[in-house]
Amino acid sequence: MPSLKTVLRSLTLAAGFAAALGAAPAAAQQTLVVGNDRGGLVGQRALQIEQLKRAGRRVEIRGSVCYSSCTMYLGAGNVCVDPRTSFGFHGPSRSGRPLPADQFDKWSRIMARYYSPQLQQWFMSQARYSITTLTQVSGRQLIAMGYPTC
Repeated sequence: MPSLKTVLRSLTLAAGFAAALGAAPAAAQQTLVVGNDRGGLVGQRALQIEQLKRAGRRVEIRGSVCYSSCTMYLGAGNVCVDPRTSFGFHGPSRSGRPLPADQFDKWSRIMARYYSPQLQQWFMSQARYSITTLTQVSGRQLIAMGYPTC
C-alpha cells in the first residue's frame, strides 16, 4: 500500500497534468464540507490541507464541532465557517500525555501556521497549554476575527 505522501504526490501531479491540458482539476470543482470532526493526527492533517490548497478546493466548516486538528482547516485557503460551529483548541500531545518540550513546540508551531495571525498569537500564548481540555471558540467569534461565513 502506498504511503500518504506518495498518494498526495500522485494527486498533485495528476492535478497539474489536467491543468496543463486546459482542464480544471476535478478536485478543484468539489467542495469539502467538514462536519463534526473531532480531530486526528496533526502531521496527517497538515498533509491533507496542503493537498487541498494545491488543488484549489473550497472547504466549508459546517458541523456542530470542529475540534483539535480539525481547526487546522482554517488555513486551507478557500475556507468558510458556519457561525454555529464550535471550534475546540488544545495543544499537541500523545494521546493526552504531554510531549517533550521540543516536540511540543514543534507541533504547536505546525498547528499554528494554519491560523490567522490573531488566532495564531492566541493559540501560541494560551490555548496550546491546555492539553486535556478544549478551549472552545464559536464560529461566530472566528467570523468576527475575519474568517468568511458560509
